[in-house]
Amino acid sequence: MHSPQAGGGRQGSAAVRSLGVLGGTFNPPHVGHLAVACHALRELALDRVLLVPAHTAPNKLQAEGGLEGGGDPGPVHRLRMCELAVAGEPRICACALEIERGGVSYTVDTLMSLHASHPNAELTFIVGADAAGTLGSWRDPAQLLTLARLAVATRTGAARQRVLDAVAQAAAADGGGEQVARSPTKTVHFLDMPTIEVSSSLVRHRVAKGESIEGLVTPAVARYISEHALYRGAVS
Repeated sequence: MHSPQAGGGRQGSAAVRSLGVLGGTFNPPHVGHLAVACHALRELALDRVLLVPAHTAPNKLQAEGGLEGGGDPGPVHRLRMCELAVAGEPRICACALEIERGGVSYTVDTLMSLHASHPNAELTFIVGADAAGTLGSWRDPAQLLTLARLAVATRTGAARQRVLDAVAQAAAADGGGEQVARSPTKTVHFLDMPTIEVSSSLVRHRVAKGESIEGLVTPAVARYISEHALYRGAVS
């Protein structure tokens, strides 16, 4: 299932009161992404979680190989793999919003669009600790923090404190978000889940070497990668 507006329309929008948003390049989506989405869905009692693949991430795709070495098969393939990855999860769906918008994908723009289409829903942006720690470099971080709370996947105390510090500093430095800056713990929820040792770069590397990716991605995603000969020339 995919939809540019969170798979809902007017009737669906009215029914959704809590919406989780898991963004990224999903190049490709792996079992770790799905585990985080499922865990957030249960732990935060969310109505729905969206996987939102970026059309073009500000920095990530270049680091993943971009147009070199087959590192990025393109947004259409990445969206389709997200759809396949969540096909068996009725409350998790792929969202084409960023891909249909085109250009560089900024989280704050996506959250603004989702807030407009789901005005009665509380938004939760689901993110890893490493990414959350760079919040100050994102576009309009203070506005982002007023649009959504953060759900951060990390277990260690040191990593959690770094996230809280980054959130407080981002809110204060942007000239807004004073309440968030004073009490970031009210804006951030840490997901209590084990670390999953899998990454998109590992999947690409194993495909490029002709190795099995069983257990790293869902069977449907593995079949899609094979059928479309994705990542055969990837070097990362």
